[in-house]
Amino acid sequence: MTESLLLPEGARIFVAGHRGLVGSAVARRLTADGHEVLTRTRTELDLRDAARTADYLRNTRPDAVVLAAAKVGGIMANSTSPVQFIEENLQIQLSVIAGAHQAGTGRLLFLGSSCIYPKLAPQPISEDALLTGPLEPTNQAYALAKIAGIVQIQSYRQQYGASYISAMPTNLYGPGDNFDLETSHVLPALIRRFHEAREEGRDEVTLWGSGSPRREFLHVDDLAAACALLLRSYDGDEPVNVGCGTDLTIRELAETVAEVTGFAGRIGWDTSKPDGTPRKLLDVTRLSSLGWKPGIPLREGIAATYEAWRRA
Repeated sequence: MTESLLLPEGARIFVAGHRGLVGSAVARRLTADGHEVLTRTRTELDLRDAARTADYLRNTRPDAVVLAAAKVGGIMANSTSPVQFIEENLQIQLSVIAGAHQAGTGRLLFLGSSCIYPKLAPQPISEDALLTGPLEPTNQAYALAKIAGIVQIQSYRQQYGASYISAMPTNLYGPGDNFDLETSHVLPALIRRFHEAREEGRDEVTLWGSGSPRREFLHVDDLAAACALLLRSYDGDEPVNVGCGTDLTIRELAETVAEVTGFAGRIGWDTSKPDGTPRKLLDVTRLSSLGWKPGIPLREGIAATYEAWRRA
């Protein structure tokens, strides 16, 4: 199938979850690329409601759907609310993917997460590592929901020949991120903690774990560029990893964030708290073969994210 047929110019694209970190970046990118982006707020359309979601998609008949809507959170949120993480994500996925098929939507991109891979997967993690070992227990419920989404996409391809695809982003950050310390991911939480410590004149910030786990971080605008490319160019059965191909320790990340925010005190580590997966670096060979590479260096992206949050 040619690129032009995968996603026509000026396509009408429903971005589910357009107010979130990922969805907002994808909507910005697709609009800049000349597409008509369709959106609905949660009050206008609860994506967990399969009947209403199907009605909306039948009435609007978009050319494509990007499923970026999800219930997301960090280690604490995943550990304390696993029921909500598995049920709400399954409900959203079942509603949107099935509804898109019923509406005759020709193209769909499902966005998952790198947490779908086994906790101790060989590094860097290729897409083939899926379902080859136990998951990280602290976010197992969320990961299983996302794995179900991948299988749902593959099933629609197999049974109906649907041009539906899935992508698995690495850890993301950028403008519009969640900075709530109870529910946020590691990078925005670090930004807020170091900022507040500097504002309050504190001389130490204590962080969870040992600081030794390694993670990669991708700016959400780079992810959006990758999504646009995949919608135009990829039509395979297998999910596609989206990452930058390099990682660093959480300790190194914390030191970078402290420098960006101007915190000059000591960084302590509470080793009684969990580290999570020891390393999670994605193999991005499949995406790179399409001619894609990230464009925003980590320190530059952190500084821009910090300034955007301060101005918000």
